[in-house]
Amino acid sequence: MDLKDLFSEKKIGTQVTIEGWIRNHRRQATFGFIDFSDGTTQEHLQVVYDNHLKNFAEINKFLVGSAIKVTGQIVKSSGNQDIEMQAKEVILLGDCPADYPIQPKRHTREFLRTVAYLRPRTNLFQAVFRVRSIAAYAIHKYFQEHNFVYFHAPLITASDCEGAGEMFQVTTLDLTKIKEKPDYSKDFFGKMTNLTVSGQLEAETFALAYKKTYTFGPTFRAENSNTKTHANEFWMIEPEMAFTDLEGDMDTMEDMLKYVVKYVLDNASAEIDFFDNFVEKGLKNKLTTLVNSKFTRIDHEEVIKILKAAKIKWEFEPEYGEDIAKEHEKYITEYFNGPVFIKNWPKDIKAFYMKQNPDGKTVAAVDLEVPGAGELMGGSQREEDYNKLLNRMQELNMSTEGLEWYLNLRKYGGCVHSGFGMGFERLLIYLTGVENIRDVIPYPRTPGNCEF
Repeated sequence: MDLKDLFSEKKIGTQVTIEGWIRNHRRQATFGFIDFSDGTTQEHLQVVYDNHLKNFAEINKFLVGSAIKVTGQIVKSSGNQDIEMQAKEVILLGDCPADYPIQPKRHTREFLRTVAYLRPRTNLFQAVFRVRSIAAYAIHKYFQEHNFVYFHAPLITASDCEGAGEMFQVTTLDLTKIKEKPDYSKDFFGKMTNLTVSGQLEAETFALAYKKTYTFGPTFRAENSNTKTHANEFWMIEPEMAFTDLEGDMDTMEDMLKYVVKYVLDNASAEIDFFDNFVEKGLKNKLTTLVNSKFTRIDHEEVIKILKAAKIKWEFEPEYGEDIAKEHEKYITEYFNGPVFIKNWPKDIKAFYMKQNPDGKTVAAVDLEVPGAGELMGGSQREEDYNKLLNRMQELNMSTEGLEWYLNLRKYGGCVHSGFGMGFERLLIYLTGVENIRDVIPYPRTPGNCEF
């Protein structure tokens, strides 16, 4: 039986068999207490055994980390929990030595990253990765309930969606033996290819066939950064919607985020309580407030006016035509006392594919800023006019080679369409209060680190 079901049913007097691991073991001369976990719930079960068991002496020697099978009766607990188990049989399934790294004591997150294959056994990471699983399910559930088709974007691509050039190259050529420019016509795919930074461009092709589609998969960036919010492999959620303008895009962004946060609050309550108590005080209230918030919508130009009017000594002075800094994001969510959509950004700091506004200076782009985290999502209405898109690419000295198919989408039944992207790990940081991306992804890939 799974502990999750056991704690849900709490059937006093029933006999059950459970399998899992010893998290702690307190021994006495004639009895003992095993702190038992099977990973199906944040809660642990106290297993009580005594010297009436024929293998009592053997059980008394079982070490932390050992896998065991226990049969016993569920009784009302005299401790903090509602129930505990009076063991009738305890069988060792997998021994564990005394030098097991995850002992019942406080471990730093830095240390636990060095034993990432064991850290899911700790209370913190049990909660983190269970929330990761629940949030991922909620995302799929939302889109499936709203008639989106799940699209698997290719991981190997010949196009650069972001235009940043920070991509991991995929090649079978031995570049160490090539002194001049490589001849990629002799490479495996006959051209230069890379790991994708986004599935957006390919997702647009499906949106213009299915009306609504979404990707949810890994993306890669060869950015040499060691900040708490950057990783070289991470997961992205990228919906694309035909017949949807920027306003409709924001409607979906808000609706989806509220749905996912509420689903996690409802279905991971024990984990959220744990984070609220031990990771980020006030987390539960922050998430509940977001679900019930009104999301403000305001132009980038108006945001700059508000920032310039603020009687604050900024580290980075806000300027028209430029991006905003973390300090600005924090201020603007406090100013409006809630989440803020900043829309209609200067075109020179945004991607080539975004819808050009009639003013010639801005594009129909949007970023969502949330209290306590800053930017959480970003999206735009995509440019549906073939000539405008082509002219913009030429302005940026972008080659159209390899992107003819993307331009052709505007010729073959093109229409108004929009989409957005949200980094899954960034959402998890917000949901858990665990501030480092290395601690919300099972095996982080960062500069100089590709362990396990």
